[in-house]
Amino acid sequence: MRKTGEPTVSPEQQGVGGHIEAAIVPKQDARPHDPRPHDPRPHDPRPTSFDIAYLAGVSQPTVSRALSGSPMVSEGTRKRIEAIARQLNYKVDKNASSLRKRRSDTLALLFFEDPTADESLINPFFVAMLGSITRHAKHAGFDLLVSFQQLSDDWHVDYEDSHKADGIILLGYGDYEAYRARLVALEAQGTHFVRWGPVDPCQPGTTIGSDNVEGGRQAASHLIALGRQRIAFLGHASGHYPEFHGRYRGVEQALSAAGLASDAALQMDAITTEDAGAEAAHRLLDQGIGFDAIVAASDLIAIGAMRALAARGVSVPADVAIVGFDDIPAAGASTPPLTTVMQDTQRAGQYLVDAVVSQLLGKPSGSRILPTRLVVRKSCGS
Repeated sequence: MRKTGEPTVSPEQQGVGGHIEAAIVPKQDARPHDPRPHDPRPHDPRPTSFDIAYLAGVSQPTVSRALSGSPMVSEGTRKRIEAIARQLNYKVDKNASSLRKRRSDTLALLFFEDPTADESLINPFFVAMLGSITRHAKHAGFDLLVSFQQLSDDWHVDYEDSHKADGIILLGYGDYEAYRARLVALEAQGTHFVRWGPVDPCQPGTTIGSDNVEGGRQAASHLIALGRQRIAFLGHASGHYPEFHGRYRGVEQALSAAGLASDAALQMDAITTEDAGAEAAHRLLDQGIGFDAIVAASDLIAIGAMRALAARGVSVPADVAIVGFDDIPAAGASTPPLTTVMQDTQRAGQYLVDAVVSQLLGKPSGSRILPTRLVVRKSCGS
């Protein structure tokens, strides 16, 4: 007879000679198996990511990825999770999330200091790109830390290694030959970074940039089609300023295609400021060598050149036609309005953010060249 308190034993549990192999039969739960995580809501009145996971039928890490804007989560799942989060009035604790992930969910946008007419020290072309970068960073689930490049030896210590930012976007560089060594150091350290600049497979890191050679060719070809044959170029044309050099090469290609000779004496060095453009135009005029058009390496250089030409009694565009590069807001407001080569700042911002986020996800982030487009206004005499 079985005594009170003895475990129940089935015949199947008895081995040879009645030996008991499993003495205890666990109590069976009559409810069907639920693959979803246990609903913790009775234990904590505040909504958590586990609550959302339970209601959405997904894992808690999936909820975290969806609410941080990770591209690893499908659009349909993300929308379902966001809808549930809104219904629960759930707020993401970014500090706790960052501590868990050892990430800041922040990108650092670093400007190179440029000499400007105001106190901003930011090239107006990059100001136009700022809105696009901010918008796409937000869409990807990142805050944006905007600062100047301090030109310290170790940017990765200042930002990524100190967990101020997960990745870095670099705008501007000054003298590229001096700047390149810093990029090599960043790459060797394993810092996640992307930059705007000249796209060259031999350069370190990931780069997003415009087709500078094609942009220069577009500008010069347009002037040649208008009957201009002596085309000057204002802007550095060397490896120290590779984007300007690419634009100069494009001008030379257009002249060669038209059977026109390029004249090295018509190239004047200038950095991206109005004063530098004015000074270069004065030097060009002082040579006494004839020219009937100018392609400027930037809009600021072009606007400064127009100011210098006006001061010397040279009419634009009657005597000299001018084309700039960038299509900053001031180009359309200049006198006369400036024909220019437009760089796509909206797509540039998107691709810069996409590239650095891809690196953070362990995915490849290749360099990209964006097309340019000629914007025709009155300064070319069209």
